Amino acid sequence: MRTLDVLRVLLIPLIPLYALGVSIRNYLFNHGIIKTKAVNSFVVSVGNLTTGGSGKSPFTIMVTKMLKNMGLTVAVLSRGYGRDSEGYLLVSDGKQVYAKVEDAGDEMLQTVYNCEVPAAVCEDRIIGAEELLGDFPSDALVLDDAYQHRYIHRDLNIAIFDQRFFTRLNGLRRLLLPTGDLREPIAEVKRADCVIVNRKFSPKVEVKEKYMKLLKIKPVFNACYKTVGFLDVRNNQFFPAEEFQGQRSLLVCGIANPHSFITAMESFNISTDEQLIFADHKLYTNEEVQAIRKVFYDKNCYSVITTEKDSVKLSQFSKELDDIDIYYLKIEMQLDEEEEFKSYLDGKLQEHKNKKN
Repeated sequence: MRTLDVLRVLLIPLIPLYALGVSIRNYLFNHGIIKTKAVNSFVVSVGNLTTGGSGKSPFTIMVTKMLKNMGLTVAVLSRGYGRDSEGYLLVSDGKQVYAKVEDAGDEMLQTVYNCEVPAAVCEDRIIGAEELLGDFPSDALVLDDAYQHRYIHRDLNIAIFDQRFFTRLNGLRRLLLPTGDLREPIAEVKRADCVIVNRKFSPKVEVKEKYMKLLKIKPVFNACYKTVGFLDVRNNQFFPAEEFQGQRSLLVCGIANPHSFITAMESFNISTDEQLIFADHKLYTNEEVQAIRKVFYDKNCYSVITTEKDSVKLSQFSKELDDIDIYYLKIEMQLDEEEEFKSYLDGKLQEHKNKKN
């Protein structure tokens, strides 16, 4: 048994205490003892029941673009996980970016660059929503990572699962925190209006029946990542995957689940021998940059390949990394049932409009 698994087993006695806290909190919300407040917009919440990377931010980008294509004005609000700042911070007005990555968080900047919409970060989603919508009245407000933030009313509550959560052999990971990855019991999927199962770059597999019984009480949509290509971190010049095949590249990432990134590289026949894996939301400093430089030259690598989320942070070290070619993997989320989801989204929007009238 691995050291991490031993630690997970040792933490099992703490699960009931954690479960009790979650249960009491949900009871207070469910019975209206803790109130939920609505804001003046069609609110779409994107979140999950697990820790780690399930694909919330790529889905936030996708659904924001969908709403824009429907002719709506859209704003995005996030907690800004991993940022150094506190309180409300306007990140972008949709045209200009005002915040640095350390103040806004890497995922929020990634969303802003992709969607070009007004965006802000705030721990308190109600304060954040009121501030953001006050300055930028919007038809729709997308909340990134807000499943557990129940203080704000949402018109569409979306729960995303990584397919590997249901298929991995290590059952300890399917337990509640602090042993497993679950923030809440999986039965709390009942609060969602729909469920997304994201297989990322892996083949689609059947979810075990005991889990599908829970998920299928809601509409279930299947998602995966589509590769757009590789872009130069300095100038966003596009390169096809074939450019990197047969060459020794150094893979660098600081994301919750590096498995999907490594899997993608393997699918392109790109060498994965040389890797530097950092913690999720890692804010790079000169120490990490020097570590990248050392491995790059020691292993005689051709290039550095990273994720789009990491590229937002590494781009700040253009001088320090001027002599190294750095590229990021550009991906987009896509749904197997895209047209069905668009119709579902439009139906929820019409429900919202009807309630207002």
